[in-house]
Amino acid sequence: MVEGMVEEFEAERHRLTALAARVLGDRAEAEDVVQQAWLRLDRTDVEVLDLPAWLTTVTTRLCLDRLKARVPSPVEEVDDVPDTALDPADAVALADTVGVALQVVLDRLPPRERVAFVLHDSFGFEFGTVAAVLDTTPAAARKLASRARARVAQPAAEDRLADWVVVDAFMAAARGGDLARLLELLAPGAGVTADAAALRAGTPERIDGREAVAAFFDGSAHAALPVLVEDRPGYAWYHRGEAKVVFDFTVVDGRVAGIVFRAEPGVLDGVERRSVTPAASPSSQEQDTTTTEEHR
Repeated sequence: MVEGMVEEFEAERHRLTALAARVLGDRAEAEDVVQQAWLRLDRTDVEVLDLPAWLTTVTTRLCLDRLKARVPSPVEEVDDVPDTALDPADAVALADTVGVALQVVLDRLPPRERVAFVLHDSFGFEFGTVAAVLDTTPAAARKLASRARARVAQPAAEDRLADWVVVDAFMAAARGGDLARLLELLAPGAGVTADAAALRAGTPERIDGREAVAAFFDGSAHAALPVLVEDRPGYAWYHRGEAKVVFDFTVVDGRVAGIVFRAEPGVLDGVERRSVTPAASPSSQEQDTTTTEEHR
């Protein structure tokens, strides 16, 4: 083991875990990868001149190995890929939105594209560093990131699944009283409105602003179950096995932009139960099962 590296490694652990979690989409797996990186450091007998860079390379390559093991990918040809350039401000904004929803899109990227995008667009590494990690040229690394960026910025129609993930994550945060997560999942101008029937059922007429909406839902909605509202992911408050008020979500760019409480008979008649998306927390799934039993 290289002497005097323990404290330096611990100082890097949080950063490495965040990097691995973004690449892999799994916090527990990320922690395991970082521990593997530590074991490699512990066994190395070579002089490490730049420990942060060494750990970044080892951790990312371990992540890349795991991604390749999940879904075997063909060799990626990048010579003819157009370099889709973004304004720097747009690139930062895009990287900041990679949360629950866009993790679904990232999960569908080939491993090398995914690593290039995360390292450069999310964590700001230069393409020379990205190229060294991927054992390729800076130009090829740039094109891999560009291809991934285009797919993330303009997901295909089937990536609408991301809306389901956002809605379920929002409701899980509401039930769990996670105010910070609610604020993260709400767009700045988010608001809540209600139709006439929902007002008669006792819902608020209007709630304006992300903070007010988050405060309203914080720790609430335990009796709401996941449903389809006109083929969109939503939730509904159930009483004695019947939907009484629907929460109709509008999701824009991976965040909740608005919620409408709806209780008109025509809306309630068309509500269909659905399963919670795999990205929802286990606690929310358990609550859903319990609530279903209570309201049958």
